[in-house]
Amino acid sequence: MFKILEDLVTLARERKSSPVVGSYTNKLLEDKSLAKEKVLEEINELIEAVEQDTNKIHEAADVLYHLIMYLERNGIKIEDVMKELSNRRK
Repeated sequence: MFKILEDLVTLARERKSSPVVGSYTNKLLEDKSLAKEKVLEEINELIEAVEQDTNKIHEAADVLYHLIMYLERNGIKIEDVMKELSNRRK
């Protein structure tokens, strides 16, 4: 199940090192403002979907995708985030 998240991280890293012209992923990785804007937009859409009890899964998937791209765009490794979460366990 979590392989899909790993695949998204791998995709982001591959696109950073070997960009694909016209790729939406590359647009997010190259444009810091766009990446930030999309994370904020998708989180708001998820909140709205939850409140209206519609399209929650779709919007949650959008949030995860855009968050991973935002993290990679800003040099934040998901491995470091996971380590931080692990350190917080009691």
